[in-house]
Amino acid sequence: MTSNNNDGIHTDLSKDMTYGDYLQLDTLLASQHRLSDHHDEMLFIIIHQTSELWMKLILHEMNSAKASILKKDLEPAFKMLSRVARIQQQLIQSWDVLSTLTPSEYMEFRGKLGKSSGFQSYQNRLIEFAMGHKKPHVLGVYKHQPDIYKQVENALQEKSIYDAAIQVLSLRGLEIEKTCLERDWTEDYVPHKSVEDAWLTVYRNVDQYWDLYELAEKLVDIESRQQQWRYNHMLTVERIIGYKRGTGGSAGVEYLKQVTSHRFFPELWSIRTKL
Repeated sequence: MTSNNNDGIHTDLSKDMTYGDYLQLDTLLASQHRLSDHHDEMLFIIIHQTSELWMKLILHEMNSAKASILKKDLEPAFKMLSRVARIQQQLIQSWDVLSTLTPSEYMEFRGKLGKSSGFQSYQNRLIEFAMGHKKPHVLGVYKHQPDIYKQVENALQEKSIYDAAIQVLSLRGLEIEKTCLERDWTEDYVPHKSVEDAWLTVYRNVDQYWDLYELAEKLVDIESRQQQWRYNHMLTVERIIGYKRGTGGSAGVEYLKQVTSHRFFPELWSIRTKL
């Protein structure tokens, strides 16, 4: 017999799936294992774990958006990319929380991290690959994890969401150089005049190419937020460890400064000067 309280909520759930069951909260909330006794290590763990969950959702949405674009079905992709931008905003704000960690507090448990580093996040790497920033040499980081290595290697060989967008430009009759449509997808994207000219045509004829114009602006949204995330990451690292090297041997702030100048969708930025 199911009993109710004064609010009409069922209280006998012994035979039903509960909120905790559905979300597997026992597993989720038991996954924070501090390696030190320092109070602030819990903050450090949870920020990075929740970031990985948000990244998982970004990949879920972005990969589906790319598939939709490749089928020339753009409208569903708009909704997915809008969601990606909102998720990115959550990730950007997470640095504000982590920045409450002071240098002296972090040094209390930094030694427990060993060689682990955010640079090793394979989901962050998958996001960059999905956006067209390909760096084959980073695969070596995952050689000790064959399943992850294969996943990252496969992503390296796939078209990016920008490659999918360029393909749609061509299918809609805009002139794209063949080398942009049949290139080596494992290589980092290099801007091309034919792609820039095609986007210029779209932006100068918005009524004729409204859906392509909307796609371009959605891509600019996610790049803009990705760069904000990178910049806030850099500032947070500098605030906490200054110019020390990262725990995994990375160059730390110096490396993060370099990546903030990178453009994922370069022609969508360069055309703004020419319009």
